[in-house]
Amino acid sequence: MNNKSGDGGGRSLPTPNPTDLQNLVSANRILYKYGVVDGFGHVSLRHPQSADHFLLSRNLAPARVTVEDIFIHDFSGEIVEATAANPYLERFLHAEIYKARPEVMAIVHSHANTVIPFGVVKQQPLRPLWHMAGFLKKNVPIFDIRDHAGDGTDLLITDTKLGAALASDMGDAPVVLMRGHGATIVGKNLPEVCFRAIYTQLNADIQLKALAVGDITYLTELEATAAAENIGGQVNRAWNLWCEEVNSNFEE
Repeated sequence: MNNKSGDGGGRSLPTPNPTDLQNLVSANRILYKYGVVDGFGHVSLRHPQSADHFLLSRNLAPARVTVEDIFIHDFSGEIVEATAANPYLERFLHAEIYKARPEVMAIVHSHANTVIPFGVVKQQPLRPLWHMAGFLKKNVPIFDIRDHAGDGTDLLITDTKLGAALASDMGDAPVVLMRGHGATIVGKNLPEVCFRAIYTQLNADIQLKALAVGDITYLTELEATAAAENIGGQVNRAWNLWCEEVNSNFEE
């Protein structure tokens, strides 16, 4: 990562803190270890010293990301450094969500297979059924790219218009499902967004299994709210463990 980066308008951007960069590397590894991402998917962090920029790896499998692979992007979705690095195709979803939601500080986009059914079967919404997923308080919104770009797309968010449409359909929710594609999750920091991404996938897996058994008693909205507040305050307990796991045991 360069020590100083220009934003294209002559302004010099501050260098991200090394701890923030390492945490973003750790987030990539954690999400890979827990099956949220595989060779595809990505996680970003709003630039802690420049709110209208974000940090995201170049186009690389998440498990292979290092500090040197992370670049500053602007809200047009472009890397601001003078570099030949190849960016992710769907960097625009990060840019437009950060632009629309100032409170969001981290974003995960994944193709986790357990969430796919809930994005294509409208009669069965993804709902919280255990205390670890209380943040899924309401029925999770579903983004259907066909509603915005018609038939024949590749279902990817590859420009600012589609990124803005996704952000609009997501509203103020923590998670949006993407029909035939995956999910995008937001949080106020990397520990929270990783927690939400992992437990969204686990809730989906448990819900699929429970549906095969019989009728489900879901969390009420009050239960979900209380659980989200309580468990959400303990996210660092899991984050510290996950970081220790991936940074001590991960095979380069």
